[in-house]
Order: sequence, then C-alpha cells, then structure tokens
Amino acid sequence: NCEILRDHKIIREDLWVRNGKIVNPEPIYYLETRLADISIDCKGLLIAPGYIDLQINGHFGYDFSNCDIDIKEAIHKTASGLVRHGVTAFCPTLVTQSEESYHKILPQIERTAGSKAFGATNLGAHVEGPFISRDKKGAHPLEYIKSIDSFETIKRTYKYLDNVSIITLAPELDPTGDYVRQLVDAGITVSVGHSTATLQEGERAINSGATFITHLFNAMLPFHHRDPGLVGLLTSSALNKQVFYGIIADGIHTHYAALKIAFKSNPTGMVLVSDAISAAGLESGKHKIGVQEIEIKDKTKAFIAGTNTLCGSIAALDYCVKHLRQVTGCTTVEAIECATLHAAQVLGIEDRKGTLAFGADADFNVLDPALNVLATFISGTCVSKVANSLDINI
Repeated sequence: NCEILRDHKIIREDLWVRNGKIVNPEPIYYLETRLADISIDCKGLLIAPGYIDLQINGHFGYDFSNCDIDIKEAIHKTASGLVRHGVTAFCPTLVTQSEESYHKILPQIERTAGSKAFGATNLGAHVEGPFISRDKKGAHPLEYIKSIDSFETIKRTYKYLDNVSIITLAPELDPTGDYVRQLVDAGITVSVGHSTATLQEGERAINSGATFITHLFNAMLPFHHRDPGLVGLLTSSALNKQVFYGIIADGIHTHYAALKIAFKSNPTGMVLVSDAISAAGLESGKHKIGVQEIEIKDKTKAFIAGTNTLCGSIAALDYCVKHLRQVTGCTTVEAIECATLHAAQVLGIEDRKGTLAFGADADFNVLDPALNVLATFISGTCVSKVANSLDINI
C-alpha cells in the first residue's frame, strides 16, 4: 500500500527487501512460492531512496575539523542523528587544516556501513582544501592554504588518502590537469571550488576527471557574460560528461532566483548539500561552539550571538528537498533525486545507493505528500520514525 520512486518516476508498487537489499519479488513469489515474513502497511505514502549529504562539516555541537575532540564519537553521534532527517549516508567534511590536524583526524574517519546501532553510512571524508585559492578562501584559515608542486605534496599533506572520498581543489592550481588525473586514478572524486578559475580552467579540470563543483556560486568568481567562470560549467559544450554541482538550498545561502537559474540550466547535475556546521541540529537559543557563542533563531539560522552575522548553514537535507520543490516548481521526483541519485552518481555508487533498483541497499525514506520524513530505513531496518506514523517497531 505505497508508491515508490523507481526509474525516474513514481509508481504504485510494493517494495520487497531481503538481507538488507531491495529485491525483485517475482522469483520469491512464483518460484519459491513464499509470502513476506513481515508486511508493513504504508497507508498510501511514498517510499524514496535515503538522502545522501556530500558536504557536512558537523552537527549536534560537533565540528569534524576540531582535532581536539573524539572524531569517531562526533561521527557516530552525527550519523545516529541525521537519520531523523532522512539522511542515510554522508561525507564528513573538513575545512582547510594543518598537516598535523589532517594526520590526526583522517585516520578516525573510517568508512562505516549504516545500521541501527551506528546510524547513517559514513562514505568517507570530503576534504575541502588546503589546495584552494587564497582569494576565495571563505572561512578557511589563510595560513594553511597551499599550492601544489607535486603529487607527493598532496599525499604528504593528507597522508591517509584511503579514508578520503572527495577532494575540493582550485583548478587554477593544476594547470595541466595531471593532479586531477592522479587523484581520480587513486579512486578519489575531485571537486572544483574555492577558486578564481576561468571557464577554460574549469573545463580542463572536468575533462581531466573532476566531476563535481563545490557549493555553486559560493567561493568562486561571480558569473560574467564574457567569462562565466565555474558557473559556466553547467552549460559548457566543451565537456565530455555530466557535471554535477553542490548547492545549499536552505533559502539563506542561495537566493531563490539563483537556485532556479541553476536548476533550469542543469537539473540532472544538481546535488543538494547541507554544508552544515556544528550548530546544526541544536535547539533555538544560545550555544557555545568552541570558543564562540552563537544564537540559533527559528531553527533555521545561526548567528554570532548578539549580532546579525550569519555563521554558517544549519540546514537539514530534508528541508532543502522541500525548499527546492517549492521554489523551482520542479517535480517531486526531480527534488528527491537531487538529494539521492545525483549524489550517488558523483561517487560512482549509484548501483547501490540513491536508488530503489533491484539489488541496491535497502536505504529508504517513507514520505508524506509534503515530503516530511515519517520513517527512515537502513539495510531494511527501521532506524527512525515519527511517532504514530507507521505501525513499525524500532
């Protein structure tokens, strides 16, 4: 008694799960002549893939870039809390650090499968820097920003590349594209961002193997009609593949008109990210984050206490999905795929994440028509639900 999102459309069909995977029911029903061991009435609601957040700096008071805390505990607490927002997988994200900090933090960001005990899957780290533009550093500490003189510099800086899934770098620091190619050959997704790159420099990076743009519009040259910079990658005819781009659709960091322009230009490349800071998930009021006092208002905005200065995103991905549909007028399928399928495609894991195809991991959300998350499942096990929404024991 549900609708499901499969093959880019919403269909009326039951969802069958076995051993943590989504399965084709026909062989079970006709060859094994079995019925389901457990049947859940979804009351006509929509089942969609679990959300995937490729850029999240912290949550619930924890900052993944703080080498003085227990990073493993921070990731576990975040993973177990994110499922309430329908997030079933995420990339813990680090801003620019010293080498010593990378060497201390990255070993603790081990990929971990999602579960009832752990929460959302840890897909590996997204390291945002230090190979970025000094002129487009944003909140990154200037003293740790680096140029690249060899691939050994990259390996020495991070040391624990096995735990890294995404690296954001400024393409103008790689004038031949060789560093991008070597990172991709090492199994790492390369994203361009925090950059003063021209369109031509961005195109070279994408054609060398980069596949992603970090938080479109933020920390890059503004669109100019004679050289649109990295923004121009959305419609470039010089690219040999789909380019994906992250965007913070919290209604604060990206104006609704810019959100609409991006979506209309390249709807199949949009990837919703929260880019959330450690204040995300906290209640309205004043909180101490490190040495800084912040104030959260309306559960949607974080300010430096006593000021009107925003201090980062505290968006949850489920809110971003709803905001995207409302602002752009896109379909429900399009809005959801911007937080599921497209994110999985960035990492090349769309055969098992971000989809309800047969054989995929049974990570999914039960949504009402307003796209509120009523229940979240990881590997076929319910890990979060709104009280009285479904007759499920967790």
